[in-house]
Amino acid sequence: MAAVSRAEKTFTPKQGQYLAFIHLYTRLHRRPPAETDMQEYFRVSPPSVHQMVLTLEREGLIRRQPRTPRSIQLLIDPSRLPELL
Repeated sequence: MAAVSRAEKTFTPKQGQYLAFIHLYTRLHRRPPAETDMQEYFRVSPPSVHQMVLTLEREGLIRRQPRTPRSIQLLIDPSRLPELL
């Protein structure tokens, strides 16, 4: 059985919204968002955002440098991202 490539990784609708936000924020501001930026946009608690970031990283959808602010990088093709709601 072949391994799933990064391009084929799937994500939930909620994860897709976070990924779309990361992508658009990075394009607009020329730097990745901080977790507080995601917290404000999605109107969720800091632990909720942090758990989502950890989940996205664990699933291989993003990469980040621990203890380095604004270090999130998408690891999937942006054309697969949903429209940000």
